[in-house]
Amino acid sequence: MSHTARYCRCWLLLITVWLGTTATAQEPELVPEPAPIPPGLETVEFFSPAVNRQMKFDIVLPPGYADGEQRYPVLYLLHGFMQNYTIWGRNLAAAFYARKLSDLILVLPDGGNSWFVNYARNDDGQTNNWEDHIINDVIGYVDSHYRTEARREGRAIAGLSMGGFAAFSLGLRHADQFVSIGSTSGALSYARTAAATIAAGIDRTPAPRDPQRQAQIDAADAFISKIVDIPGFSTQDERTPKGRDFVSEEQALAYDPFSIIYNVPRSQMPHIYIDAGTEDGLINEARELAQLLMVNNVPFDYMQSHGRHNSEYWRRSIGHMMTIQHEIMQRALGHRP
Repeated sequence: MSHTARYCRCWLLLITVWLGTTATAQEPELVPEPAPIPPGLETVEFFSPAVNRQMKFDIVLPPGYADGEQRYPVLYLLHGFMQNYTIWGRNLAAAFYARKLSDLILVLPDGGNSWFVNYARNDDGQTNNWEDHIINDVIGYVDSHYRTEARREGRAIAGLSMGGFAAFSLGLRHADQFVSIGSTSGALSYARTAAATIAAGIDRTPAPRDPQRQAQIDAADAFISKIVDIPGFSTQDERTPKGRDFVSEEQALAYDPFSIIYNVPRSQMPHIYIDAGTEDGLINEARELAQLLMVNNVPFDYMQSHGRHNSEYWRRSIGHMMTIQHEIMQRALGHRP
């Protein structure tokens, strides 16, 4: 098994715990190893006022970037729940495809387990404005430190699972900043479900984990937190914001893609890309959103193919999604006939 495969298996363990399943007894004991750093990938550390802490993101620069003056479009790719800024570039082939495209900057931010929203309530003295972290701090840093096409036509956002929800939520809430939004295996109904739960008066406080699941998370944390290496923001407990994302139905619906898409004028609607695996339960949300777009005559790209909610599927889906979003940006910038 390769280094990358072993590292991905650790992430799959965390996702398995999140989805409520456990590994089988027949699986061999895993000895994790760090994934290799792909060509062109750099890690940036900076202070983010939106969350009042030092943060990191990975960035993949195109071949020849250091030798020229060209400006490049940027794709912001968001990770899933219980993942972090390292997963897309080092484990899920995004850096490979970005370099193959040769004229794209890829930015891989970190949002912890925040769902990339501005929290309605913060506890323990934290500041959890994760939407602002992406929209203001990460994008602002990238545009001021790298040769980007710093305008809507040269900027796209996408993500997987939690990140797919966030790409649609943030992309529609800030449609003037993104020419394309994309989701692979997106948990697109997260905010809508939260709104319904709040309206029904149901307590959304997560139930305590059973000892077996906690032991699995602790075992993965012992390795993964060293790779994340953000002071005070490396373990799953540290990366889970203290407070509450939404305290009212209205606050939740303000982040719901199924609701806020109606707030975007047709002339400002970004290009939309959706995909999911046919063995992934979240495909039902992808199909529902696709149906909504069809009924309202909104153009979009949709793909479904064999696959589950796992790294094998995402390593296949990312090349397709990235290629389409890259083409959308290049056409918007006038670089195509």
